[in-house]
Amino acid sequence: MADINPRLSDTSEFPDPVYKETVLRPLFDGAKGHHVGGFRRIDRAHLVMLVETGILDTEVAGKIAEALEAIDREIDPYTLVYTGEVEDFFFLIEKELKTRIGVDIAGRLHTARSRNDIDHTLFKLGLKERIDALMEKARRLLTAMIDSAERQKSTLIVAYTHGQPAQPTTFGHYLSAAIEILIRDMERFAEARKIVDLSPMGAAAITTSGFPIDRARVAHLLGFSAPLQNSYSCIASVDYTTSTYSAIELMFLHLGRLIQDFQFWTSFEVGQIYVPNALVQISSIMPQKRNPVPIEHLRHLASQTFGRARTVLDVMHNTPFTDMNDSEGETQGMGYEAFASAGRVLDLMTALIGQISIDPERVDQNIRRSCITITELADSLVRNENLSFREAHEIAAATAKSVVAAKGSLTDDGYQPFVQAFEHLTGRKPSVELVKFREIVSPEHFVSVRARFGGPAREPMNVALASYRERLTGFELEAKQAAEKESSAAAELEAKFTALTGAR
Repeated sequence: MADINPRLSDTSEFPDPVYKETVLRPLFDGAKGHHVGGFRRIDRAHLVMLVETGILDTEVAGKIAEALEAIDREIDPYTLVYTGEVEDFFFLIEKELKTRIGVDIAGRLHTARSRNDIDHTLFKLGLKERIDALMEKARRLLTAMIDSAERQKSTLIVAYTHGQPAQPTTFGHYLSAAIEILIRDMERFAEARKIVDLSPMGAAAITTSGFPIDRARVAHLLGFSAPLQNSYSCIASVDYTTSTYSAIELMFLHLGRLIQDFQFWTSFEVGQIYVPNALVQISSIMPQKRNPVPIEHLRHLASQTFGRARTVLDVMHNTPFTDMNDSEGETQGMGYEAFASAGRVLDLMTALIGQISIDPERVDQNIRRSCITITELADSLVRNENLSFREAHEIAAATAKSVVAAKGSLTDDGYQPFVQAFEHLTGRKPSVELVKFREIVSPEHFVSVRARFGGPAREPMNVALASYRERLTGFELEAKQAAEKESSAAAELEAKFTALTGAR
């Protein structure tokens, strides 16, 4: 018996109920939850362009504009329940247009465009909005960090390497290192935004259109800086997604390292950071406990943000270079969760940075116990006693070993071991006397002589802080210019669209 052609015998109807519930409904809900405003703007900008290029006459465009306005006024998209009558949110709007003004006129809005270029434009509009909101929070954090570094530029701390006390520096100097990374992370976001800020509209399905469309005009009306040039790239190159989530991934990886230090520095054994009561929770059973749990929340939220951003990148891995669902609605929606947790981290970090302080007594205790100023003793011997650094290092090491073994402090108990080690190695007495020795091994002296570019002394710190404030001003100016461009484009689009509704 011959096989029956399945195309001839297929009596099924779209959508399959399982497909409807597992794919179409979530996509519809995501579109109405995230992209209603984007759909409206794209419809309006495209319609204005069709009129301005002569593709549609004013009377037809006016009917479409009035119907679009009525739909926006009369239908609350957030209350809609997906029924399966249409495939997605886009077709729902088209169905409403057809109902109100007929198939012939309603169908003309879709001239020279596709869901492909519409979707990627929607996603870029959504990302731009979220990037701008996140960068506003990042600027607030940067401001708080610079202000704190300014206040604490002379506040001594113990700097650690490999988990062990290493050298004294200042909290301002430490924060400055984190500030520089945050600035670079924000610059990566700025570069990602430049990619996001190129409009895909006009690419249509893949190759643009035979109609005389004006892609630059639509880009302008939607607030983009320009159209993305290659039309295949508009629907295939998802680097606007990968660049954005790579920037998120790196920013929160880097902030996570700072958070980890704060966790360590607030431990009972170290205790050089004091967290105020407003940011401390108590134990339900142990009355002595002060738990700085906001730092723990920062840690896991930063890790969640990193993980969500990484997941978006993983979804993009080994996908074909074409328009594809992998990069679209549900992946974009999943990525928005990274922005949500990222914002929480930046807000909480800003509050924490502005309120924590350094406990000078604990810092002094830890410096005394650890002999971490001993490096400057070696350096000073090279300068003052004409020794090689290796000789000076050997004397300093012997001095520190004796002080630590005696559980003393370098300032109070180090001079005699130093003299003995010096005479043993050189066969002569040192010219450094007790008063000078105590000055050399003081943490204040250690910091003050490190006045080279990038060091913790007051002069290079002042230079650094001035440069950070200058870059912050640059970020603020860039944000203001971007906001003004978006606002101007929105106002122009509203005026042009409103003119169409009254043109008949």
